[in-house]
Amino acid sequence: MSATGEVAAAGPGRGRRIILWRHGQTAWNVERRFQGTTDVELTETGVAQARRAARLLVGLRPDAIIASDLLRAAHTAAELAALTGLDVTLEEGLRETYAGVWQGLTHEEIIARHGEEYAAWKRGEPVRRGGGELETEVADRAAPVVLRHAEKLAEDGTLVVVSHGGTIRTTIGRLLGLEPHSWESLGGLTNCCWSVLGEGARGWRLLEHNAGTLPEPVLGDDD
Repeated sequence: MSATGEVAAAGPGRGRRIILWRHGQTAWNVERRFQGTTDVELTETGVAQARRAARLLVGLRPDAIIASDLLRAAHTAAELAALTGLDVTLEEGLRETYAGVWQGLTHEEIIARHGEEYAAWKRGEPVRRGGGELETEVADRAAPVVLRHAEKLAEDGTLVVVSHGGTIRTTIGRLLGLEPHSWESLGGLTNCCWSVLGEGARGWRLLEHNAGTLPEPVLGDDD
């Protein structure tokens, strides 16, 4: 795995790949405010992050782009679409985890008001954060969307999935066949960084994680 941001040249016969790309920065990310399904726009920094990352991702020769229909993901995807000429297919199933009353609260407010619930989630217990979705339910809706589009690829095709930190984490966990209680072992993604899954003889493998930048704090709903 690599988090150096170095992009390997695409080559023939490598098998299908899935690039799971987190959206750029939003104001709520900076404020450490839980976004969930709230539709928050990118900041100017977020737009710049998306443009920079898109220039790197072009080197991976994507064949298809799908994205969450929330603005922060859709606008991130649009930057790559502008460089590749590919259309973006928006999918509601790729939205971030719905977290009920947690949405709009800062990290500190969540711990102060829902500390036991937060601690149980971090222990890997099935928790409906804020009365919202279980992580397994997020994987139930997101992973099939990714697989459906991946199945349309040629044998060495590349799919770019533009989504959200929590949804990407659960999708990776599901596609790798990990037990849900261990999904927390996958570190969070920095804004506009990505992970790469490659198709192997035994299924999907994690080839890169949190690639695309020098180390930066992870500001997101899944940290």
